[in-house]
Amino acid sequence: MTETNELTVRLRAEADLPRCVEALAGVQAADRYPVDWPADPAGWLTPHGMTDAWVVVAGADVVGHMTLTPPGPALATTAGLPERSLLAVARLFVSTRARRRGVAALLLDRAIETGAARGQRPVLEVETAASAAIGLYERAGWRHVGTSTADWTTADGRLARMRVYVAPAIPPNSSCSSNA
Repeated sequence: MTETNELTVRLRAEADLPRCVEALAGVQAADRYPVDWPADPAGWLTPHGMTDAWVVVAGADVVGHMTLTPPGPALATTAGLPERSLLAVARLFVSTRARRRGVAALLLDRAIETGAARGQRPVLEVETAASAAIGLYERAGWRHVGTSTADWTTADGRLARMRVYVAPAIPPNSSCSSNA
């Protein structure tokens, strides 16, 4: 990784995909996210219906990634809010080499800003065993609103249990502090 403390959040470019896949490979090896390596990792990072993809870069290195997608009816139902009022955070990860530098917080702030600009609240799902991610979301003010059972199995072979979180609202006339 480039030796720099400067982190920049920006829209993902097509040229970023190889570096995103490289970072994802490190995350998958360390954390089993995703549980199974996708046949087409660049395609996995570009889910159907994706509205935006963001990266955090440190120099030339991609150190974080997030997409925004429509939530779908099941996620909206668990969140207890109308589907049209929500924006789902997906494919969120931070490179193992960049953890504890505020990368995930920058991406979550960008999701909140983007949602606010569109009149939507971000929502996300996280597997119940992901205690570090759960702690991050809760420290950032995301509210746990429900739990559901997923249609996929975890690394230990059980059906995944997903905690659903809704982002905190942005007060009027305020903005999050992330780089453009």
